Amino acid sequence: MDSFFEYLKAFAVGGVLCIIGQLLIDYTKLTPARILTSYVVAGVILGALGVYQPLADWAGAGANVPLTGFGNALAKGVKKAVAEDGLLGVLTGGFTAAAAGLGAAVFFGLLVSLLAKPKDKDK
Repeated sequence: MDSFFEYLKAFAVGGVLCIIGQLLIDYTKLTPARILTSYVVAGVILGALGVYQPLADWAGAGANVPLTGFGNALAKGVKKAVAEDGLLGVLTGGFTAAAAGLGAAVFFGLLVSLLAKPKDKDK
């Protein structure tokens, strides 16, 4: 029964983040690219302030998978690198923290591009 509530929390938090994004698309003149960038920046800011991690711990994938979770991971990486390497960590921490996710995205994007046979919509 506990796993059901874990899934429910993840679904609810992820759903709320999606609802906010959809409302921004529907009721503002922001482009989707600006909204996505805003989500990452919000995750960085909330992560740097220590506000996002308790939500991520509570909601699990519902808070870690969306772009705000990516921003939080960047902020955590920078904090850790600054503690270990000093000021140089500001430049390297985000890359180190996000390397696995970005590497996977590039790899699977390449894999799909090699396997897919794109066609024009007109044909």
